[in-house]
Amino acid sequence: MHVLIIGGGTGGMCLAHGLKKAGISVAVYERYGSRRDGLYGYRVGIDPTGSRALHECLPPELFETFVATSAREPRHFNVLTQSLRTTATFRLPPARDAVSSERSVSRATLRQVLFTGMDDVVRYGKEFTRYERHSDGTISAHFGDGTTATGDVLIAADGTRSAVRRQFLPHAEIKDAGVTAIATKTALTPETRALLPDEALNGLSLIFGTKGMIGMLHVMTFKRDARGGGCPGPESDTTRDYINLSIWSSRDRFPEDTSRRRGRPLIATALEAAANWHPNLRRIFELSDPESAFPLKIATSVPIDPWPTINVTLLGDAIHTMTPGQGVGANTALRDATLLCRELTAVADGRKELLTAIGDYEAEMIPYGFARVAESLTSNGTSGDDRLFRPVTGRFALFAARSYFAATSRVPALRRKFLADLSTYRGEDLPSS
Repeated sequence: MHVLIIGGGTGGMCLAHGLKKAGISVAVYERYGSRRDGLYGYRVGIDPTGSRALHECLPPELFETFVATSAREPRHFNVLTQSLRTTATFRLPPARDAVSSERSVSRATLRQVLFTGMDDVVRYGKEFTRYERHSDGTISAHFGDGTTATGDVLIAADGTRSAVRRQFLPHAEIKDAGVTAIATKTALTPETRALLPDEALNGLSLIFGTKGMIGMLHVMTFKRDARGGGCPGPESDTTRDYINLSIWSSRDRFPEDTSRRRGRPLIATALEAAANWHPNLRRIFELSDPESAFPLKIATSVPIDPWPTINVTLLGDAIHTMTPGQGVGANTALRDATLLCRELTAVADGRKELLTAIGDYEAEMIPYGFARVAESLTSNGTSGDDRLFRPVTGRFALFAARSYFAATSRVPALRRKFLADLSTYRGEDLPSS
């Protein structure tokens, strides 16, 4: 059996590692020209589900590199106002072990880790255009450079704008959630460190601002070796400690061309949106790297009914794009990758027929994938229709959100339940192999 994977994102590369580890022939077709291209975004939150998936699929030494290059775990989850006042703070429990742990990692570093040791698997500069199924049961992928590749199964891991999905499931829709976000990256220096309270410096902070503006603040600090150098790891990026500050709201609260803005104009847009935020938060925007700032239009997949099983299937954002509201998009892709790897391994071992294995994977993936999509839309501020963004009722919604977190953090029983529910949601959905 030979497996074709279209797309070298987190889920696709995790699957490729797992198949290679199982001795299954696999090739990944990546549209970018090299492993150093496509390094957009900053932080990826890997929950225990994602961590167990990586542990199962990666070689042991590469999983150790993933752990070593992760940021220090946040000690607090905070809810702040736009004035930097603390509404609530929750002390997060320490990591249970190296595998079932919550981790934050630089997206660029994670990409480098996942591409390590895969030079014999990845084909760069391959823009997928279409596939063709043959009478002998094989399938061919066609690429923009005129080349083709033939295998026994084709996996769509090519993200929200999946070209494979457009051909395979043309009725599957991606819906605009009506939310625009701007993400920035600011170096953590003595100056920027002095701008934040201790809980924010050592945690993940949700900012509920007035006028329908919401933010997320996360300080990423990385381990250093005895010589004061960077993290160990093959060809890891040059990431140093930084502050990731994002702001978002309904689309109509930003200029129409926000998604096309870059650099200083985009930073200026963020500052305009945060006009009534605390000077320290605004200063973080001002000191951010304009070249790394990027806008994001939030979108989600529209659920569809199960489809007839053939030797084409999908994983991650290619089938269940979700908002970042629950922070499980990458982890759901990793869950997909591990489950699909198990099924294809069963085929290689002679325990299942190919279509049976793919059908079993889809029967499990479709319900939990679209459930995660729906759940991502229930988080505060992840849909343009959210009450927080409305002119009048938004004030009541803001008061309700702040009151909920304030009460939850102060009442021991509510605090314990909140942390337990968070731990369960983000860590109990991938059974051991």
